[in-house]
Amino acid sequence: MKSSKITFTNAQGTTLSGRMDLPLEQEPHNFAIFAHCFTCTKDFSAVRNVSKALASEGFGVLRFDFTGLGDSDGDFADTNFSSNVADLVEAADFLAKEYKAPSLIVGHSLGGAAAIFAASEISSVQALATIGAPSNPVHVKKQFGTQAEIIENDGQANVTLAGRDFTFKKQFFDDLDKQSCEAAAAKLDGKALLILHSPQDATVSIKNAEEIYHAAKHPKSFVTLDGSEHLLIDKKNAAYVGKVIAGWAARYIQVPLPEVIKSTHQVVASLDDEDGFTTLLKLGSHYIKADEPVRVGGNDYGPTPYELMAGSLSACTAMTIQMYAKRKGWLIENVEVHTSYSRDYAVDCENCEANETSKIDTFHREIKFIGNLDEKQRKRLLQIADKCPVHKTLNTETQIITAII
Repeated sequence: MKSSKITFTNAQGTTLSGRMDLPLEQEPHNFAIFAHCFTCTKDFSAVRNVSKALASEGFGVLRFDFTGLGDSDGDFADTNFSSNVADLVEAADFLAKEYKAPSLIVGHSLGGAAAIFAASEISSVQALATIGAPSNPVHVKKQFGTQAEIIENDGQANVTLAGRDFTFKKQFFDDLDKQSCEAAAAKLDGKALLILHSPQDATVSIKNAEEIYHAAKHPKSFVTLDGSEHLLIDKKNAAYVGKVIAGWAARYIQVPLPEVIKSTHQVVASLDDEDGFTTLLKLGSHYIKADEPVRVGGNDYGPTPYELMAGSLSACTAMTIQMYAKRKGWLIENVEVHTSYSRDYAVDCENCEANETSKIDTFHREIKFIGNLDEKQRKRLLQIADKCPVHKTLNTETQIITAII
């Protein structure tokens, strides 16, 4: 996952801080927004880990701090559930302007409730997923204990939640009293809903998931998070949630199918004009990407052509050594072949039409053996390395016959 800091402003002109999580070796096929739990932040472990899992499945994920929380500006005391929903709508507008309009929104706990409300206001959203969400936002009042009565009577109070102090005003409770996720879920107008909840959730009981599910219209789905706690602290559970959401969402959003290339040749390279240097390769029945580093205008979504060539030499060397060792009855637990190529491909491309120079192409290869081998055996294996087929090909004069299809 690649992650970068971003900022955007909400309707009140307040600067909100977030992070954009992107997949490593491709452009995102879709964008998603993540709404964090009550008084949490974008950097809470569950938020990070679910976002990471979604990014690994090709999503670009925007996670951000609601007004007055984390690194975002604004006074938390003046916020409420409705302002959180408004912040999500502004986040969607930011994505639409700077990246691509979101097709998926995910919310954890009270953020899940906010996601249900926001989804109906974001036309591009086709699917939404809630994790441990309450059926009615007023459920969070339970976390205030006796302080809730003080807020109702005095108009505000300082409350300590999860070791942090917050100021809550009566308007926060008044706003919660007006909200119903059940009513909002019934108005999703065909947007797909996935409800994830743990039967062991001691903070928001699974009864809430049942109420949201019955209120919502199809398409709707439920996944039990058996064994998980409310905050989704366990990294494996969070990763599972992200993978499940990604797989489920693929039924309701447009995810491009992998490109299939047909050829009678062993290897095919395919490059569209808008893809820069990012080239799809079919090697036998396997697909990978080749690319160039960012410093020369590429996206770094795959190895360079020369790295692929060096990789062929390394792989063939390792295979040849192990094949010979097995035939001799020598046990090599592991062989590592480290290879580098000395020329710069970007410079070569700039001068591809120029006359050939006398510069010698050089591969630097180092081999590491793990096994009980004596010096004589090591020297023999070094000789065998030079006999690998790719090594011989690189040392032999070759010809390339080119024709137009």
